[in-house]
Amino acid sequence: MSVHFEERSGVIPCQTAWGSWYQTMEEVFIEVNVPPGTSAKEIKCSIRSKHIELRVKDQQIFKGKLFGPTVGDEATWTLEDRKLIRIVLMKSNREAGNCWRSLLEGEYAADAWVQDQMQRKLTLERFQREVRRRFIQMHTKVSN
Repeated sequence: MSVHFEERSGVIPCQTAWGSWYQTMEEVFIEVNVPPGTSAKEIKCSIRSKHIELRVKDQQIFKGKLFGPTVGDEATWTLEDRKLIRIVLMKSNREAGNCWRSLLEGEYAADAWVQDQMQRKLTLERFQREVRRRFIQMHTKVSN
C-alpha cells in the first residue's frame, strides 16, 4: 500500500554508505545508489519478513535481520534509471510508536537527532490520520 504524498513529504532519511533509508507508520523505504548502467539481472534481492539481503554485481550491499518484522510478500524493489534501487517494506506493526531505530539489527542506525526527528514525523503522521478519520466520521454523521 503506497502512502499519500503528504505522509511522505518531509521524510527524515538515515544516510548510509550505500544510500539511505526512511520510514512512515506503515512502510520502510530503502534507496541504494548503484553504478550507472546497472541492469536488473545484476541485482539479487532477497526479502523475507525478518531478513533482507541485497547483492549487486556479486557484491553484498547489506544482509541481516531487519529491525522489525515486515509483511514479506508485500515487499517490492525496483531499479530506476539503471542507477537507483528502491526497496519498499510493509511494516507488520503500523503504529506511530513503532519507529525503527536502525534498518538492520545493529547496523545502519539513525543517530539520536535523526531518530528523534523520525519519531516526531511518525507522531505527526498519526495525528494527521486521526484528524482525517474524525473529520470523515463527523461528515458521515451530518450527511445521514
